[in-house]
Amino acid sequence: MSELQPNKTILRLELPTDPRWVNIAEKNIEEILVDHAYCEQKAATSAISLIVKYPDKTRLVEELTDLVAEEWSHFERVLQQLKKRGYGLGRNRPDEYVVELSKHIRKGDKRERQLMDHLLVNALIEARSCERFKLLWKNIEDEELQKFYYELMVSEAGHYVSFVKLAKEYMPADVVDARFKELLQIESEIIRSLEPRPDRMH
Repeated sequence: MSELQPNKTILRLELPTDPRWVNIAEKNIEEILVDHAYCEQKAATSAISLIVKYPDKTRLVEELTDLVAEEWSHFERVLQQLKKRGYGLGRNRPDEYVVELSKHIRKGDKRERQLMDHLLVNALIEARSCERFKLLWKNIEDEELQKFYYELMVSEAGHYVSFVKLAKEYMPADVVDARFKELLQIESEIIRSLEPRPDRMH
């Protein structure tokens, strides 16, 4: 997916990140890197959970196995960036954005519809991460981190596309598109309700 250049059309996010966020992030880069490390760890864990829950979905197992390996490598790379700067991993923090978004995964529905919701919520998280990595790439002064976030931006765009394609593997495309449109609106409302935080990637 290295050819992907993520933009509003590709990511389909309805509300751009508050421009203040990147300024806050650059001034609190230790906290942002710590939170980012945990985001990568949680992304790997989420994909593992889907593999465990849906072992009969061969395409899902294959694609998410590769994704888990890539997310864990991102976690290791963020740890390296922390170490270079003399920072430790620090404590984990609740991710209000992910918590609120996950509340909209429908419970008690048909198995395939639940899977669709899980995949689309993961797609949205990847899309928002991609958008914020792009902001960091384009706006921070640290040249090493510019390159780092460019590479991760491209990778997250690929993950976003993969999650949407997987949803369409197991549910009709029109059903997926309609549900994704609903979730995009919900995601924008969540972003609108959250203040930019100096210690959060989302």
